[in-house]
Amino acid sequence: MSNHYRPTWAEINLDHLWHNYITAEKEVPNKNVIPVIKANAYGHGAKEVFKFLYKNGIRFFAVSLLEEALELKEIYQDAQILMMGPLLEKDLEVVSKNQIEFTIYDTPIYEAVLGSKLSLTCHIKVDSGMSRYGMVEPEKIMDAVESLQARKNIDLKGIYTHFATSNENEVFYNLQLNRFKEIVNMMKVKPRMIHISNSSSTFKYEKNYDFTTHVRLGISLYGLSLDQPKPNIIPVMSLKSKVVQIKTLHPGDSVGYGASYQAKSDERIAILPIGYADGFIRGNKTGSIEINQKEYKIVGIICMDACFVKVDDQVKIGDTATIFGGMITIDHVAKRLKTINYEVVTSISYRVPRVMVEGVKK
Repeated sequence: MSNHYRPTWAEINLDHLWHNYITAEKEVPNKNVIPVIKANAYGHGAKEVFKFLYKNGIRFFAVSLLEEALELKEIYQDAQILMMGPLLEKDLEVVSKNQIEFTIYDTPIYEAVLGSKLSLTCHIKVDSGMSRYGMVEPEKIMDAVESLQARKNIDLKGIYTHFATSNENEVFYNLQLNRFKEIVNMMKVKPRMIHISNSSSTFKYEKNYDFTTHVRLGISLYGLSLDQPKPNIIPVMSLKSKVVQIKTLHPGDSVGYGASYQAKSDERIAILPIGYADGFIRGNKTGSIEINQKEYKIVGIICMDACFVKVDDQVKIGDTATIFGGMITIDHVAKRLKTINYEVVTSISYRVPRVMVEGVKK
């Protein structure tokens, strides 16, 4: 029995998710696609996405946090989980016990690993120019590779980097690529996993490389991209609510906090039980919402738990309102908010249930 009572939900189309995964696989034949399901699968529901992909034969996944990796390991212990974010020395025992692969990204964690007697599986991250996590100096990286490979209790499984501009600046992209290739070429014994491409690089450049073994599919697994033209992927999430009340306003009547919106004539106002605590932030007040295949303007200030929509007499209580994922796309919302599609989907809060659907035409 469902414990969801408020008629607001995020619909996650697993058919679309699988289409996107297969599309990436076809783009990079003879290489493996690693689904990235950090940040609650980019807002789509990490546990559910993980279970679906596992059911379809996927066994290697990437996350950011140790908490995320442990959550997935509780579901399927045989899944291989790469943790790409920071790790503290005190947590080495946790990753060893749970057989979680982790990232060596600076000298302190490298030295802690080198001095440990625990059984550990790790990847080295090279900072090739983004200046986020990663080791920079080629000589230190080479020393780390050779020292780790010499330890019987340590499996240096992979080496990777991350691109800062794969969707927009090819000159800087190539600078990072060449820095990483120089390091790989210096290695006497290469790890069995070498991965550099994020979503954008997977579709734009990866087919040109013969030295890599895997790609990391993040945002495009969920049908979104910053590239133009967009690859053949389909958005996975639709955010929906239902009309729970309709108010009639007369000239001069106001609605919402601050009485910022006043009716100039008789108006019908639909109230939806979704607000900024759900990730539908106040900046959306200039936008519109789809009801019955028609767009209606949002009016007033968006509340923590509700928002207001000016409707006509075709709208009734119980009608489904599509916040995005229909006529109004996630990219439309991102443009409205002057941000990127990543932020729109990852901002949908945990109190919005994710409803998984399969075999549904949209």
